[in-house]
Amino acid sequence: MAEAANLAPPAASGHSQVDATGRLRHLITLQGLSRETITRILDAAEQFLAPPEHLAVRSNVMAGRTVANLFFEPSTRTRASFELAAARLGADVLNLDVKTSSRKKGESILDTIYTLEAMQCDVFVVRDAAVGVPQMIADAVRPGVAVLNAGEAHVNHPTQGLLDALTLRLARPDLENVTLAIVGDLAHSRVARSAYEAFNTLGIGAIHLVAPDGMMLDEHEYPNAQRFNELAPGIEQADAIMALRIQHERIDGNESLLSSADYHEQFGITERNLKLCRKSPLIMHPGPMNRGVEIDTFCADGPRSLITEQVRNGVAIRMALLAEVDSSARQNHGE
Repeated sequence: MAEAANLAPPAASGHSQVDATGRLRHLITLQGLSRETITRILDAAEQFLAPPEHLAVRSNVMAGRTVANLFFEPSTRTRASFELAAARLGADVLNLDVKTSSRKKGESILDTIYTLEAMQCDVFVVRDAAVGVPQMIADAVRPGVAVLNAGEAHVNHPTQGLLDALTLRLARPDLENVTLAIVGDLAHSRVARSAYEAFNTLGIGAIHLVAPDGMMLDEHEYPNAQRFNELAPGIEQADAIMALRIQHERIDGNESLLSSADYHEQFGITERNLKLCRKSPLIMHPGPMNRGVEIDTFCADGPRSLITEQVRNGVAIRMALLAEVDSSARQNHGE
């Protein structure tokens, strides 16, 4: 795919994500993070989990801190998850939507950051459609401020990758024996890229990348994964399948790609297509779901589905990350 050549993630740059003690200073990408760091975050997140019938876990570890959610791109679950995570840690939360921000009036992103820093915001949670924005902000903030990437163009969604890793690790602690199939529009998916980084670092048994022509990643990306342009061989040995959201605007009307109906038939995670599997795989989806396109209701809501757990675990992961970067900021700021 010619377009895919321009979709490779940029090399990591700017200030280090990790401080001198090994704790996270910022979280921009999972690329380069050690297995020990990722494992520590997953372990910490488990402490913030509670059964659905229990009250949510709360803490005052971030009392007096302010978390600013800067979502310059639409989001529902990620933004809500970060808002709940910060509130459950005792922080004040500011939500800034681009539709009501000065950026619409021509103010630069960094001017917005400096304004919010003057209001004593301590953590910036950033989502943007442009590559490099979270790193740019991390390079510009003062020493006591942290930046968490909540979704960056097509290249990074590190908190999603971590919550996916936590979800599968809880269901299958023997990750080294697990084969994960990621199915969908891989070329344009920040979710797939961050999931690969997380699972590859944790030493998962195998990752299968499954996509039709026009949606596969370039060959230089993720050499440790196996690639399949047909569903059957890609999921035949899978212990878990992650279906990626298919964007209707990218498929419908594009004659070089499958229609939504053809995609559902040939690559959809459906009751019929699951019969291609030799095992009974766990089912994952980062959301939001297009039922009837990349997944059907039988699979989304069935007994093997981990989709609800993914949503629940997302809050715990973001609580763990907020607590860690806040601890690093306090330590390095002499508090």
